[in-house]
Amino acid sequence: MKKKIKVLQVIPRLGYGGAETGCFDLAHFLHEQGAKSFVITNGGELLKFVNKKKVKVFRLPVHSKNPILMLLNTIIIFFIILIYNINIVHARSRAPAWSCFLASKLSFRKFVTTFHGTYNFSNNVKKFYNSIMVRSHLVIAGSNFIFSHINKNYENFFKSSKRKLLVVFRGINTNYFNPQKILPIKLDKFSKQNNIDRNKFIILLPGRLTAWKGQKIFIEAIKLLSENKDASSFEAIILGGDQGRNVYKKQLLVLVQQYRLSKIIKFIDGCEEMPVAYGVANLVCSTSYEPEAFGRVSVEAQSMQIPIIASDIGGSRETIIDGKTGYLFKNKDPKALADAIITVMQKDYNSLKSIGIEGRKNVLKKFDVDKMCQTTFTEYKKLIELSQ
Repeated sequence: MKKKIKVLQVIPRLGYGGAETGCFDLAHFLHEQGAKSFVITNGGELLKFVNKKKVKVFRLPVHSKNPILMLLNTIIIFFIILIYNINIVHARSRAPAWSCFLASKLSFRKFVTTFHGTYNFSNNVKKFYNSIMVRSHLVIAGSNFIFSHINKNYENFFKSSKRKLLVVFRGINTNYFNPQKILPIKLDKFSKQNNIDRNKFIILLPGRLTAWKGQKIFIEAIKLLSENKDASSFEAIILGGDQGRNVYKKQLLVLVQQYRLSKIIKFIDGCEEMPVAYGVANLVCSTSYEPEAFGRVSVEAQSMQIPIIASDIGGSRETIIDGKTGYLFKNKDPKALADAIITVMQKDYNSLKSIGIEGRKNVLKKFDVDKMCQTTFTEYKKLIELSQ
């Protein structure tokens, strides 16, 4: 293409979540493709890893839902678009999407959104607020589950319009989430720091501490497991920060004490290198009782060749091949989860190895970050071609 593509991505924070890492990966991929890459964010842990020679970053309060700040963001984004001659404005969250929508309208630029979650609504006002994510020229759904959710709840926005809705599966960096790249010394260090006995069967539950992630279901399942004579010696790890949800974390700690599981269940606030955390685990669980838009934990575990057990709802149903690359258990059912864990614990080394190998094959085939980035970049080019 003669016209150089210049893409501005806007996201509230560059943290370690799926939307954030997707933004980060795409931003650097664009540079490798000869495009100009820009990101607007309020901050986040990933900022320190952004290559400033490849990606230009602007700090704005785009995380705010304050109408005055949103209007101010609109004006600044508008001028950034004009000054840097941006072609594509890509919003990844609702509050900044409203600012991007207005700025792109005023500047006659193409507007793209990625629908990262189900964005629940209880009234028409909230639904109207959510609808900004389908008011773009291109709406990207991160999974077939999200695609169906959009069609069901926002179908009127796609009737007699030029808007395009398509699925671009989220991808992960399979080179980063690669068991062959983890140094044994890092595994030993993480284990010692957190007093993890790797002679035992280690069950890992990663994810921020919030009720819908199902930590209580996990604890209930561990209680059942501790009472089962067929279960081998094991430890369970709940890995994730409370992000200010102190009351919820206290509830979890009380539940663990009530069930006398303090010697079995460990709480770890976080791990900067998630492949290391996966590397010490024999089994990973994802117990969300609300649908995951994609189910990044399930994909990361498979990429690390670790068996995964996840709730049979949402994106996990698309990312896991049940019985081959992992297992799905009945949503909200601690006994079903405990039974699935025992099934995995009773498998021999070769069987577990086979599940891991098939899991990584599955991710390399469908959910590699390069596939996600290349597909998105191709769609950007199509949008620009249509406007010429």
